[in-house]
Amino acid sequence: MHFTRSRDLVVAAVLGLAVVYVLFQAAYGDLPQLPLLAGVTFAVLAIAEAGLALSIRSRIKSGRVHGDAVGIARAVALAKASSLAGAFLGGGWLAAFLYVFPRRDELVAAVSDSKSAVVGTVSSALLVAAGLWLEHCCRTPPEDRRGTTG
Repeated sequence: MHFTRSRDLVVAAVLGLAVVYVLFQAAYGDLPQLPLLAGVTFAVLAIAEAGLALSIRSRIKSGRVHGDAVGIARAVALAKASSLAGAFLGGGWLAAFLYVFPRRDELVAAVSDSKSAVVGTVSSALLVAAGLWLEHCCRTPPEDRRGTTG
């Protein structure tokens, strides 16, 4: 497995933006109001991943990872999936914002939906950052810095 490339994140974000913007253009009037705290789920996941990153980082630095390679590989997979999902849905939340913000003077729902879109966009960005940091913390240190794990 390769570590996440910025190109992959940009492609995911652009796809999310395009899909949601087209959806909003076609059916915004038929969609329910966006819940204000819908995007907060990603912020909670970002906090959990940041905690996991701190834990793994300290275990790697102290050399206490002997026999836990599978757990760290799972953390890398989680980090990669989180950063890609955050990028895709961050693009979607950004598309929602770009669609509703200019319409907030003419549509009452657009005011509330703009706030929801900002919360979702920020939370998605936090998840991308936490995923990338978790992935970074799971990297094997250079040979000269590794502790002995007897």
